[in-house]
Amino acid sequence: MTVRPILIYPEPRLKKVSRSVDVVNDELKKLASDMLDTMYDAPGVGLAAPQVGVLKRLIVLDCVKEEGAAPQPMVLFNPKVVWESEEKNVYEEGCLSIPEQYAEVERPAEVTVQWTDIEGAQHEATFDKLWATCVQHEIDHLDGKLFIDYLKPLKRQMITRRMVKVKRERARE
Repeated sequence: MTVRPILIYPEPRLKKVSRSVDVVNDELKKLASDMLDTMYDAPGVGLAAPQVGVLKRLIVLDCVKEEGAAPQPMVLFNPKVVWESEEKNVYEEGCLSIPEQYAEVERPAEVTVQWTDIEGAQHEATFDKLWATCVQHEIDHLDGKLFIDYLKPLKRQMITRRMVKVKRERARE
């Protein structure tokens, strides 16, 4: 089990667009495994490669939260939303790169996503509820977008100031 450090906003790499993955090799399989370990350790329901400092189009998810339910880890390379519902949902989102900060974000209630799995096979599936919110949140990371980018400027500035303070405090530890 390898838990990688999670970058904390404001960190310039979190605002960069990630590069596509051409071939799923052993190095990327190890990264995916480390990301799942890191996500579960945090604990979180999703993690994008930029959050661990790797600018590749890779996300991991597991939105099973029920006590005693079997985990359903997913590894998605080059995920792309190919359809979204007109119906919207609002969830209170948080982010492992913006610890202890939460805000309501409106997103499509359902999305269909295409991706490549860890074995190189192509997939397409429709996500709803928390899974839909999570997959959209993580894909946003690959495009250099954070959930706070959906907020009004004042709220975004407040959270940014808090994160600057958190980063300073952690640097002193």
